[in-house]
Parts: sequence; C-alpha cells; structure tokens
Amino acid sequence: MPPGTLLAPYRGVDIIREDLSAKRRKKRFVIAGACAGAVLLITLGLARLKPAAPTVEKSTVWMDTVKRGPMLRQVRGPGTLVPMEIRWISAATEGRVERLVNLPGTPVNPDSILLEMSNPVLERDAVDAESQLRAAQAELINVRAKGDRDIMDQEAAAATVRSDYHQAQLQAETNEGLYKEGLIAGLTVKLSRVRAEELATRNAIEGKRVATVAEAARAQIAVQEARVEQLRALEQLKRAQKEALHVRAGIAGVLQELPIQVGQEVAPGTTLAKVAEPTRLKAQLKVAETQAKDIQIGQPASIDTRNGIVAGKVTRIDPAVLNGTVTVDVALEGPPPPGARPDLSVDGTIELDRLKDVLYVGRPAFGQEKSLVGLFRVAEDGDEAVRVKVRLGKSSVNTVEILEGLKPGDRVILSDMSAWDSYDRVRLK
Repeated sequence: MPPGTLLAPYRGVDIIREDLSAKRRKKRFVIAGACAGAVLLITLGLARLKPAAPTVEKSTVWMDTVKRGPMLRQVRGPGTLVPMEIRWISAATEGRVERLVNLPGTPVNPDSILLEMSNPVLERDAVDAESQLRAAQAELINVRAKGDRDIMDQEAAAATVRSDYHQAQLQAETNEGLYKEGLIAGLTVKLSRVRAEELATRNAIEGKRVATVAEAARAQIAVQEARVEQLRALEQLKRAQKEALHVRAGIAGVLQELPIQVGQEVAPGTTLAKVAEPTRLKAQLKVAETQAKDIQIGQPASIDTRNGIVAGKVTRIDPAVLNGTVTVDVALEGPPPPGARPDLSVDGTIELDRLKDVLYVGRPAFGQEKSLVGLFRVAEDGDEAVRVKVRLGKSSVNTVEILEGLKPGDRVILSDMSAWDSYDRVRLK
C-alpha cells in the first residue's frame, strides 16, 4: 500500500442474541396459566359432583313400613285421679281450734267429728237466745189466757144485755095485752116498748163488741207468736253455730286435708277440712291443645293406673287452655284397680274415631297432622335412604295418615333426622 494511504475503519458482522431472562419469565407465565386452568377445571368438576352421603347406623334409627287398612285415631295425655264427690268444709263462725279429733287419711262417716273449736261469745249468745225464747213462749201463753178471759168477760156482758133485752121484749108484749084489756095505762105500754128497743140496740152493740174483743185477742196472739218464731229461729241459729264448733265430715269418705293447727283462730269461711269419697273416682287428663280439638263428650277412653287399665268415657272438656293443655274429665265405668286413690298419677288414652281404609305409618318425630314434611325413604337394598316429601293427614298417638308421597310397603325413617337436614340421602350400615 503506497505511503499516505488512509486505512478505512474495520466493520465486523453484528451477531443478534436473545435475552435468556425474558425466555425464563415467559416460560413461567405459561406454566402458571396452565396450572391455573387445571385448578379451575378441577374446581368446576368437583362443584358438579354430589356431596358424599353421610353414614348412619341402622341400630340408631327407628323405621316403619307404610301400611293400608283401618287406623284407630287416639289422643293421649297424663293426668291424676280425683274424687267425683268432694266436700270442702268451711268455718261457719269465728272460733279457736281446741282439738284435732281425726287426721288426714282417716275414714270418716257423716257424723264423724273432725275437730273441735270454742267461742265463748257464741256460747253465751246461744244461752241468751234460749232464755229469750222461753220468755216469749211464756208471754204467748199469758197473751192467749188474757185474750180468752177478755172474750169470756165480753160474752158474759153480752149475755146479760141479751137476757135483759128478752125480758124487756116479753114485758112489752105483756103490757100491750093488758093495755088492750084496759088493765094498765097507755104510758106504761109506751115505756115498756122504749125499754125493749133500747135493750135491742145494746144487745146488737154487745154482739159486735164480742167480735171486736175476739179479733183484738187474735191479733195480740199473732204478734206474740211472730215474736216467738223470730226468737226460735235465732235460738236455732245460735244452737247450730254452737254445734258447728264440733266440725263434722258430712259425708262418708276419707279425710283428705286438715290445713289448720291447734290454737289457731279461724274466721267464718276459712277452709277447715277436705273430705272425699275414695271409691268414686274420675280421671282429669291434660291433653295438648293441638290434639284436643277433636275430643267430644261421650267418647270412650282407657285409663292406665300402672296397676291396671279401666275403661271410661269423656264427661267434660274444660273450655280454657292452661299452659298449652286442655283439661278433660273421664268418668271411670268400672271399679278402679287395686291401689287407685285420689291424686294418683295416670295415663289416659281417648279414642277419637276409626278410619276404615287409609294409608298410614308410625308417627314421625317431627311433623304435625295435615302438613308437608321430609322423610327418608329406605331403598330396597336397605343400604341407602333418600329424602322424599310426604303430605300427612289425620294423626293418632302412634300413627299418622299418609295422603301423598309414599305407597304401601315403603320403609321410612321416623327418628329425628334433623342432623342431616343438609343432605338428601344417607347411607345405612
């Protein structure tokens, strides 16, 4: 190369290299996206799967088979035996308890004295009333005697006047005869006539006076008799009150209660004792108000005293509801079993009616009559149970009518299955 020639700068060939870090990031994104897609697909698949059925021990559930035929409707309720005849004895007057003659549980007769009381004021009043009655009776005798005496005196006076009148009348007639014969003067005749007329008037007056005296005597006697009757009623009242201090049973039975103590002061109307006739008993049942609507007077019933069962009939239904129950009285038709006594706890079953040909099953743990409930129906192999909707009809103590949802021969679980409310099927083992 000649001197002075300028050398051109060297230009090599450029080599393009990819960024390795960018590739790695891209690869990570692809893998992450694939994983996320896989997770999403798995989640969707699992969401579409039905939850696994829980397992239930067969021995822990109660099953029953649906049947068709007659169904006896009954209602049941607890209760107690109570006497049909109860006598509550109250204090007739104020008094102080002196002695308890009998104690609760003692058999008594109508004349049996249960307790004795004292009341000095009442005893004094009884004596005063008796004395006043005797005085009034004596006064009545005196009034009657005086009335008889007055009547007799007046009758005697009337008889004297009547005799004088008859004499004057005879004298006047005699004088008239003598005057006609000219034996006496006319003045004598006239005087005898006037005398006879005067005595006739007096005789009439005396007759009326006798009637007046008799009427006055009867009035005085009636007044005194009324007073005697008044005092006799008062004396009888005081005597009865005094006798009531000896408190008697009044009926044959058993003394149930004696809620007082010796020395206690009682006021009129205070309950002293309760006597009941123990052989005539009835049952008072407490039936849930939801089941009592179909109970009618005269329906048959059976009473379980835990020592025997006796038949009965419904005699009364209390119209009031107390604590969610209705009181139903059942009269016992036969003699009570041995050991039956007042206040004994019993169980009563009342027969409502008989359904002739219905589909029925045992009563489930939950579900009222005429409602829609969910029951687990057992499969034919007995290894699984599926929830079905069942419409219930009329119910009884242990059975319920099936309106729809089941057929004869189906087996259903009647136990409480609320723990598996979120499952439509369960496995049985």
